Amino acid sequence: MTQPRLPDFVIIGTTKGATTWIVDQLLAQPNVFIPTSALHYFSRHYDQGSDWYLEHFRDVAPEIEFVGEKSASYLPHQEAPRRLQAMLPRARLIAQLRNPIERAYSDYCMHFRRDQADGDIDRYLDPDRTPIPRLLHDGLYYRHLCTYLDLFDAEQIKVTIYDDVERTPEPLLHGILDHIGIGGPIKTDALRRRAKDREAARMPRPVRRYLATPLKGVVAPIRHTRAFRSVRALMARPTRYPPLTETLRARLADYYRADVEALSGLLSRDLGEWLAPPQCARAAA
Repeated sequence: MTQPRLPDFVIIGTTKGATTWIVDQLLAQPNVFIPTSALHYFSRHYDQGSDWYLEHFRDVAPEIEFVGEKSASYLPHQEAPRRLQAMLPRARLIAQLRNPIERAYSDYCMHFRRDQADGDIDRYLDPDRTPIPRLLHDGLYYRHLCTYLDLFDAEQIKVTIYDDVERTPEPLLHGILDHIGIGGPIKTDALRRRAKDREAARMPRPVRRYLATPLKGVVAPIRHTRAFRSVRALMARPTRYPPLTETLRARLADYYRADVEALSGLLSRDLGEWLAPPQCARAAA
């Protein structure tokens, strides 16, 4: 039986930080293998056991030189750093960080789109009242990175910034490949393309709820057929999200200020634009 390969690198986060873009670029390289879906083993599925995890890497082709995985839940998870270090002590880690205010809003929009959050955005993005703590907690990057730095050598951890996916994608990709150790000719996969789920149209809520419960088993086999997609396209409507107001943005800037300033020092990079009002951030860019 083929022995599974241990991952050489792990993309640890952040959620809503365009980590899928990194995966797309790495999979464009002919000598890289990454499982098709996030495993979340060291965070959500640790009770499945190491055999379950390694099974995802058992059939890696012999010509593959670099094996990795991406689970954006690892960065903020309390136990993931220790668990990851115990199994993969020499792994190269990649953390892509996004403006924590924008990340929190994007995460809220995803929950709203999935009917997992209602329109009371002030409650969901209030650290004292939110029923979904991850919306705010996941953006405390300095705190989370310090946990990893207590367990891994600093040179094992590559921190990249989401904004650079738009501004300077080529240097960003080269930095990631160099960190992993991938050399030779570099292939790219639509470097400047990013999926924007927030802009996707969706079915009216009553229809989605009906399909999700009584008809779920009936619809599942045809969900990916051309006919189903055609009907969905006729019924889908743009999603109207509760806005991130200037007042709420200012409150979030106060919440994240100390962490962002500490992160700026850690990375030797001024991230003050994250905390500025949108017009000031655009002028600084």
